[in-house]
Amino acid sequence: MPFIKWDFGPEIFHLGFFSLRWYGLFFAIAFVAGYYIIKKMFVADRIPMKELDRLIWYMVVGTFFGARLGHCLFYEPDYFLSRPLEILLPFVPDAQGVYQFVGYQGLASHGAACGILLALFAYSRVHRRHYLWILDRIVIVVALSGFLIRIGNLMNSEIYGVETTLPWGFIFVNMNESVPRHPTQIYEALSYLIIFGLLWRLYFKKQTAEGVISGIFLVLLFSVRFLIEFIKNDQVGFEQDMRLNMGQLLSIPFILAGSFLCLRAKTNKIS
Repeated sequence: MPFIKWDFGPEIFHLGFFSLRWYGLFFAIAFVAGYYIIKKMFVADRIPMKELDRLIWYMVVGTFFGARLGHCLFYEPDYFLSRPLEILLPFVPDAQGVYQFVGYQGLASHGAACGILLALFAYSRVHRRHYLWILDRIVIVVALSGFLIRIGNLMNSEIYGVETTLPWGFIFVNMNESVPRHPTQIYEALSYLIIFGLLWRLYFKKQTAEGVISGIFLVLLFSVRFLIEFIKNDQVGFEQDMRLNMGQLLSIPFILAGSFLCLRAKTNKIS
């Protein structure tokens, strides 16, 4: 059966101690694309552009610190709590004690979600915008960013699935795999792209109650994440004996929060 051999390396090029990686490139593209999408929405809503520039900084800080701390505390707490500098520094020592630039290897989407929620809350208080008003716009960008980041994971040959006999199974050569695996990065990426298209359409209908777009985003994106985890390899060793892995457990509160927002909007509309 013709399976797909995937042997892309994570680096685009290497120059001295610096290397440009596919993951970092797609992460940067996500922010640039997000900026122009939010700008289009702010123009449509007649919001001053100076607010957009401030919002972007809140988003950058919230996303990075949330994603990084989320990975370190949710998935590898023992390692990083004993090496706290490695949480925020992109350099780690090799066997000889020489520090090497490795970038930030470990960013958790659930942590990023928490960081974004907190950053937007701070923004809403400082700039006196309704929290759900902001959230309804930002989640559209987050869905597109999720698509791009999962493509970055594919280029890194990471976060892939269990063995499969399906013809589109990927053999991840750089991970020394010899059997085809579910390309769960692609499953998630395509799902997030569809969610982005749905939310984008809902936004421009201008008839959606406040909080509904955020609720739909939370329910759909984290339900997809929850289901795909069943065919995804465990990311860390302690997940092997868990009925639901860490990704699934962390998805449940977001699904419940999204359901609450949808029900809240429906109840307010009825009343």
